[in-house]
Amino acid sequence: MIVLFNKPFGVVCQFSKHEIHPTLKDYLNIPNIYPAGRLDTDSEGLLVLTDNGKIQHEISSPNSHKYKGYWVQVEGDIDNEAIQKLQNGLNLKDFTTLPARVEKINEPEIWERSTPIRFRKNIPTSWVKIQIREGKNRQVRKMTAAVGFPTLRLIRYHVDDYYLNKLRPGDYQIIK
Repeated sequence: MIVLFNKPFGVVCQFSKHEIHPTLKDYLNIPNIYPAGRLDTDSEGLLVLTDNGKIQHEISSPNSHKYKGYWVQVEGDIDNEAIQKLQNGLNLKDFTTLPARVEKINEPEIWERSTPIRFRKNIPTSWVKIQIREGKNRQVRKMTAAVGFPTLRLIRYHVDDYYLNKLRPGDYQIIK
């Protein structure tokens, strides 16, 4: 079984109880499924869950090189130089990223976030689409910060061949 879930902002990617935040158990009452990968509590979007260990490993293993796609709202008007650096791969403190697919986009057609992004009258924001083949801890956030454009909002819209499509936050779809 494969379940596509649109993880809302503030939800922890675990089924066990959390002291502060809601967890997957608050949204999914499907026995014996487990996340294939994770999203940080402050990230939103597609989470693939499965009861198949092989599929879980294929998706979540850093060695699988499956593309994961993100819509990222950044602080500032991101420029071509920053996009080029993201595309080429970056040497971050903890690791060096693989080359990524990156392009500046218009704001995607998405839902309002439950907790609004901080608004600053004199600082613009912009959106980029980033596709990476790895998924280290807070990688996309570290990448955009390293080129001078901190992430304000991060939404994963695809993992390999699985897409968020029109799922609303908190909704899920069983596809197999």
